[in-house]
Amino acid sequence: MTAARTPDTPPTRAERIGDAALDLLVERGMRGLTHRAVDERAGLPQGSTSNHARTRQALLETAVRRQVQREAAVLTPDELPSADAGPEALVDALALALHRYLTDHRALLVSRYELALEATRRPELRTFFDTAGWVFHAPVTAMMAEAGSPAPERHALSLIAWCEGLMFSCAAGSFHAAVPGLAELRTGFAELLRGLLGR
Repeated sequence: MTAARTPDTPPTRAERIGDAALDLLVERGMRGLTHRAVDERAGLPQGSTSNHARTRQALLETAVRRQVQREAAVLTPDELPSADAGPEALVDALALALHRYLTDHRALLVSRYELALEATRRPELRTFFDTAGWVFHAPVTAMMAEAGSPAPERHALSLIAWCEGLMFSCAAGSFHAAVPGLAELRTGFAELLRGLLGR
């Protein structure tokens, strides 16, 4: 059994490579992501990234895997309250997670969109990207079912799409300079959930 990671645990080589790849995507875009550049950014001996991820597809998968790990630490799907905690607790948890992402981890949003766009051009990456992203979709669908949604999958799609739209607008769209505050996000989530759940 693997020991639990703590904030003080040094990153593994794979995590260092993934972090370097995400940094490069943010700073240089997809063209700047090369095995040599990752070695340099991660401070690893030349050839280390190629040994870990021989092909470009493997390097992109490493980046996606690390993206999901880092997003999970920000959005914390395991911290979502149970349905019996009530709608206020749910709204608070969702608003806090999204606010944390929008204010403290905006670079992570940029790397997410770089990878998502590349996935539209690479079917093999699309499959990997979608499968990795299910770590967020499944808990939201379960949450909507527990909250009493008559159509949890459809309502999860609406909730995720609303969040995705807001994240894009605040990272690269017309609201990049006007990120909503925590109170605004609480209001938005409350309105959305009230409309979806009818209460």
